[in-house]
Amino acid sequence: MIHPPTETSPDGTFKRTDAAWRSTISKEPGSTFPPEKDRYHLYVAHACPWAHRTLMARALKGLEDVISITVVMPIWQRTIPDNPNDEHTGWMFADHSTSGNNVVTNSAGLGGPFPSSYPSNEADPIFNARSVRNIYQKVGDKDGKYSVPILFDKKLQTIVSNESSEIIQMLNSQFDDYASCPEVDLEPEDLKEAMASVDSWIYPCLNNGVYRCGFAHTQEAYDTAIDELTAAFDRVEHILSSQRYIAGDRFTLSDIRLFVTLLRFDEVYVVYFKTNTRSVANSSVLLNYCRDIYQMPGVAETVDMHQIKEHYYCSHPDLNKFSIVPRGPDFERMLQAPHNRESFDVKRRRIDDSKSQVAVSDEDKHSLKSDESVDTL
Repeated sequence: MIHPPTETSPDGTFKRTDAAWRSTISKEPGSTFPPEKDRYHLYVAHACPWAHRTLMARALKGLEDVISITVVMPIWQRTIPDNPNDEHTGWMFADHSTSGNNVVTNSAGLGGPFPSSYPSNEADPIFNARSVRNIYQKVGDKDGKYSVPILFDKKLQTIVSNESSEIIQMLNSQFDDYASCPEVDLEPEDLKEAMASVDSWIYPCLNNGVYRCGFAHTQEAYDTAIDELTAAFDRVEHILSSQRYIAGDRFTLSDIRLFVTLLRFDEVYVVYFKTNTRSVANSSVLLNYCRDIYQMPGVAETVDMHQIKEHYYCSHPDLNKFSIVPRGPDFERMLQAPHNRESFDVKRRRIDDSKSQVAVSDEDKHSLKSDESVDTL
């Protein structure tokens, strides 16, 4: 019997397996993976928050004509259905062979029926693979965690990276010669320390924290995870009540990492992963923060709430046997309303103006009392 890798520890705690492919695209001379136009391909899922990070970074940097993408189908299926001893379920490519008339159920044969393709989902253009698992097998993967995103090198026919946090750093810094928005810097040098600080607790307590709640196998594991998630949610809300973005006054990769979790919070995690101690819609601060980001040019186009919900509610029969998708609060519609986050820029300008006035005043003092010692000023 072939089982997928387990990510649950003996005490019932969800333990995410680290990404195994961690090479880097670099401008450095002699790099195995130098930045080039049309060389790299992203395999992504609209549903997956980790893959969504890469879609946002690609859009904000203007790399749509530089790095191609393939979007897989939202509902996990048996990846080798002809082998009854192989239990792995995972990401599948769209099947357009029957002009959309083909339908699927969940991996337990229940729910739906669901279409085998959507207009925004494609077949694999490189190997004509049926599943993401096939891509990993083509390149000799030994890890067995067949995840997205995948940053793939079409020239060398191999995976560069499947670690989203590192892929978005590459997209930000290594393709400026080809990007339509090279001036956009999502990891400015003067904010790196603040970014590392917030990332260090937002990832385990929120980004991964929702999964620690949803996939906990014991009450104790869930209680620990939900306590940490609730505290982190409140901490984020507190920070964003006094500054526009999570690491300071500019939008960064840390905001991308946070946004993709908050986007899914009310529609999915509150219900499916039992994170119902908090709600983004009930927080004016966080709702307006999400509106601000959603309304940035190119971001809304990376959001597909239908596929987000269909993936979560229909891919785990042990959590939702019949794959019933809750109607939800229509969170994406809420994000289309005006936000109030620009007020922080007004406050900042007032502070800067005030500092400027003080500086002029001090300079005037110095010119009037130039014969006095500095200590008397």
